[in-house]
Amino acid sequence: MKRLTLDILRWVVLVLSLLLIVFISVDTFERRPFLQNHAYMTFQFWVCVVFMADFFVELALAGRGMRRGYLKRRWLFLVLSVPWLNVVQWMHWQPGESALYWLRFIPLARATMAMAIVTGYVSRNRVSSMFASYVVVMAAFVYFGSLIFFNAELGVNPMVRNYWNAIWWACMDATTIGCQIQPVTPAGKIVGTVLALMGVMVFPLITVVMTTKVQRYYASAKQKSATK
Repeated sequence: MKRLTLDILRWVVLVLSLLLIVFISVDTFERRPFLQNHAYMTFQFWVCVVFMADFFVELALAGRGMRRGYLKRRWLFLVLSVPWLNVVQWMHWQPGESALYWLRFIPLARATMAMAIVTGYVSRNRVSSMFASYVVVMAAFVYFGSLIFFNAELGVNPMVRNYWNAIWWACMDATTIGCQIQPVTPAGKIVGTVLALMGVMVFPLITVVMTTKVQRYYASAKQKSATK
């Protein structure tokens, strides 16, 4: 029963995470003022409620002896699950459009963690789980970075004429190859730095995982040929 409950929660969180990404993507492409979008604010509030409920249910199911360890490992999940945009709206704060846009991506960080966990969970072994999780995290950072870059640079940077320019820039920046498009806004420069750091950290890990898989494959093939 405990395993079934956790499985259901993981898949519910994954589906809601994907829907949240779709919602934010559509609003970004259509340049909608999201604080005035009642449908989005309501949806992301309830998504965050589910995220928080998932945290406390998993904490309760962890057992007395494991709850402290769970809190140490997953406390960030709870922080990222808080509907900060709704809090800002309820408190009538006005931190600025750029700050609000960054706050909007906080639940997406929690969504990325959920996708990485579920992807790793359904993988066959530990190496495949690590590889799948790294790929999901890197792909999510590139995509979210491209959305932020597109929102910040469109109309300001003459090199960014459409979203495809933004996603091309994000991919090239994450791989540290670079391209002719250069950020001109503070948000674009911050995203560029984060993507480059993520690329430097994650791509070597992916290389290690792939190397391990290849070594295991050849070791297995050699063992099979030796037994024939």
